[in-house]
Amino acid sequence: MSVKAKTRFGQVVIGPPGSGKTTYVGAMAELLRSLGRKVAIVNLDPANENMNYTPDIDIANLVRVEEVMDELGLGPNGGLVYAMQFLYKNLDWLEGQLNKVPEGTYLIMDCPGQVELYTVDQSMKDIIEHLTVLDYRLAAVHLVDSHYCSDPGKFIAVCLTSLTTMLQIALPHVNLLSKVDLVERYGKLHFNLDYYTEVLDLEYLLDTFPDDNFTKKYKQLNEALTGLINDYSLVNFLPITVKSKERMLAASQVVDKANGYVFGSGEERSMRNMMGSAMGGSDFEWAKTGDLRTEYMGDVREDEEMGDHEKELLGNDLDLVDIDPQFQV
Repeated sequence: MSVKAKTRFGQVVIGPPGSGKTTYVGAMAELLRSLGRKVAIVNLDPANENMNYTPDIDIANLVRVEEVMDELGLGPNGGLVYAMQFLYKNLDWLEGQLNKVPEGTYLIMDCPGQVELYTVDQSMKDIIEHLTVLDYRLAAVHLVDSHYCSDPGKFIAVCLTSLTTMLQIALPHVNLLSKVDLVERYGKLHFNLDYYTEVLDLEYLLDTFPDDNFTKKYKQLNEALTGLINDYSLVNFLPITVKSKERMLAASQVVDKANGYVFGSGEERSMRNMMGSAMGGSDFEWAKTGDLRTEYMGDVREDEEMGDHEKELLGNDLDLVDIDPQFQV
């Protein structure tokens, strides 16, 4: 019988394939270690082959998707679902590995990205619930690729997926818009970045849909979906890019509040640090996206005839505001 674990803090990193989970895990671990925090990375993705970090615990030592596919004749999705169910049946292995991690170590769990694991199948939910019973204080960090913001239909789908995941995974939840430095790569946004991070009044997106027969066919469905998301009023996003240390630090502060780490003991978590994390400038509306609008939104193009540079700003006149109204704590 396994020994009950002592209180540990950490984050469960989830999100669809390609959203940048593995890159985020490596960058977040490096950031926290630079701040003096002991960090252990747990790879719970049995199909993860291109890791930019060395995991302290690797599910590949228990089960691999390739082996499952070969032995049972399953496809990639079926093999992954089977592998996670196999992990749940062998939670003693996971507990034993976690118990070897030194006390006081912060855990970052890199999880598989298939949406079925967080919307239909129960294995991930059961694994997380088991760890919660063992007094693991975890927050779910859900990454979404920011380029979906340029497509109204895809952004609505992303919001719905995030909402479903929040309801399925019973953890404090932080949604991140990843790769925000590439947000305009696939097209200009219809609204300011703040509109997409706060997820307010999604019905305005309906007016930006193309006026074709296919879109008109699903107009009532899109209206119902936006109404559902607005009625729950749970989804919002924090924009990040691993290229910005400030963005990653802001994300770590939000996650620390979500899982309760900031209110724990040790690591000089004094009242001043707690107040700084709970009331820092990154929580004010302008500061959430102000630096991103300045650095990443729009592109500088050269006028060959005039020989000067012009900054193309995005959205409405609020982009012209040049002050940061955050308060000093």
